[in-house]
Amino acid sequence: MQALILAAGKGERMRPLTLIKPKPLLEVCGTTLIEHHIINLKKAGIDNIVINVSWLAQQIMKKLGSGNQYGVKIRYSFEGDEPLETGGGIHKALSLLGDEPFLVVNGDIKTDIDFTSIKAAPDKLAHLVLVDNPPHNPNGDFHLHEMKLLSNIKSSGNKTYSGIGIYNPKLFEACQPGKFSVVPLLKQAMKKNLVSGQFYNGQWDDIGTIERLTNINSNCKKNVINHPRISTTSSNLNKSPYNR
Repeated sequence: MQALILAAGKGERMRPLTLIKPKPLLEVCGTTLIEHHIINLKKAGIDNIVINVSWLAQQIMKKLGSGNQYGVKIRYSFEGDEPLETGGGIHKALSLLGDEPFLVVNGDIKTDIDFTSIKAAPDKLAHLVLVDNPPHNPNGDFHLHEMKLLSNIKSSGNKTYSGIGIYNPKLFEACQPGKFSVVPLLKQAMKKNLVSGQFYNGQWDDIGTIERLTNINSNCKKNVINHPRISTTSSNLNKSPYNR
């Protein structure tokens, strides 16, 4: 399975930090957000990664290069100067992702989820990972039923979409290139019982504001959150032509 990391957004709620650095390159526990994902994907045996980029794209491409230093292959889907949102960004990247279902991970979250634990049914168009509702999203997003089907009903038991899921390219068959959200596509598919889900109760943080970034880094210093370290041996670094 291939993976797509969504990293094209402008991170406007994180300004002024993101005026000079894209949000996926902000550090959490001493490692950039996007490198946390690459490390965990590699651990899960996923070494073919596509990253969509737009805002300050060159910084991301220069930092990560071809992926050799992480033991993975990285390709980039450049969206131009204006990000295409979630749906438009995924749709544009399909030419790099092929015809099989692929894993999607938001570039602005921090989690220790084991990506091998995410299992999608072959007859579904999407499979989403849900988490407990954080303070900034108290009502949640979707309802997870006993049969692991998701719906868009309003319920006190709704959970929050984690930004992690497996998507089937068929979800985007009727879409045209351009800027659009993936949410309406998911809601339409839910009405047809074509979206499944699972609940994850491990470490997960949405790094959407400077306050949240500060809080999670404070927790790291207290050793509340585990954080991986990147190998920086000269033999690994020299493999990447993008290293400076």
